[in-house]
Amino acid sequence: MSIFFENIKKFDKVMLFLFFAAITIGLFFIYSATNSMSSGAKYIIIQSVGLAIGITLMLIISYINYEDLADLWKLYAAVSVFLLVLVLIIGIGKESTGTKGWISLGPVSMQPAEFVKIFFILTLAKHLDKIGDDIDYIKNVVFLLLHLAVPLVLVLLQPDMGTSMVFIFIFAVMVFIAGINLKYILIAGVTGASICVVGWFFILSEYQKNRVYAFINPETASETYGYHVMQSKIAVGSGQIYGKGFLKGIQTQLGYLPEKHTDFIFSVIGEEGGIIMCAITVAVLMGLICRCIKIAYGSKDKLGSYICMGVAAMWLFHTFENIGMTIGLMPVTGIPLPFISYGGSSMVTNCMAMGLVLNVALHSKTLHFSP
Repeated sequence: MSIFFENIKKFDKVMLFLFFAAITIGLFFIYSATNSMSSGAKYIIIQSVGLAIGITLMLIISYINYEDLADLWKLYAAVSVFLLVLVLIIGIGKESTGTKGWISLGPVSMQPAEFVKIFFILTLAKHLDKIGDDIDYIKNVVFLLLHLAVPLVLVLLQPDMGTSMVFIFIFAVMVFIAGINLKYILIAGVTGASICVVGWFFILSEYQKNRVYAFINPETASETYGYHVMQSKIAVGSGQIYGKGFLKGIQTQLGYLPEKHTDFIFSVIGEEGGIIMCAITVAVLMGLICRCIKIAYGSKDKLGSYICMGVAAMWLFHTFENIGMTIGLMPVTGIPLPFISYGGSSMVTNCMAMGLVLNVALHSKTLHFSP
């Protein structure tokens, strides 16, 4: 036990500071967003429980050598497929979106795709580490694409377009860092564009198309996702520089802003905290991402670098997409803001990711845990 606490003292202090800053901002504004709800207190309790579980897993993950964790890649792959298939069979979701992405566990629910992101980062990092400099061999490229295709197809079957884009972005960043030939990236880009055209006419459901319409012209979809975006932009804009003050946001407290504690938590921050609080929030999240990249470059091996870059890619996509959709720069996809949006599955997943990064940072200094 003493060894465990000794290692905690060696954690990257900057990462820890930014981590606690992010979760503090999150709890602060989740409280505000749910204050006017009849059962608002339960959201803080559930988020706190998720945070407690997440921190526990973060500490456990940071303690076990990440090389040993990566060696269990076959287990992660099997669990990932099992969870994603299970959610297709017994999953629950919103009728308004048509997505079945949750599994009910009595009084609580979990979103398997969130945890699969961590497993995907670990399995892909191990895959890239094993093939090494032979990444450009066509056989290896094909197997890498299959590595992405399995979780991607299962997530698309839910269907969850936002989460599928997260997997694609993580994959693209990690293989790019691994040094794959740019011609493959170009081919993938052209193929992806072609698939998007075909997907629009034959794959996307009506609600997914409505989200795109709302993004292009919110006024034409004012009764659906256009309403979300319009109210979000009003909330952010009305906060101006200093905000309206904690618990004083009109859009937030009077219930005009939908999904205010989850998807649109940044809108609450903008309305009640103004541009200043928005800038602080962005700075904290970008600080986490930049520190993650710095740790990746300081890793003692490529495996550690791949893991950190995978985590950085996940956080970057979530941050850019979530904030972008609240101000009308990106379509509404339901992607949560890391450490800040309400959601137990998201919080636990991000804490696990934090544990992986702290693990790599610790081993770049100590190389291994010693008694």
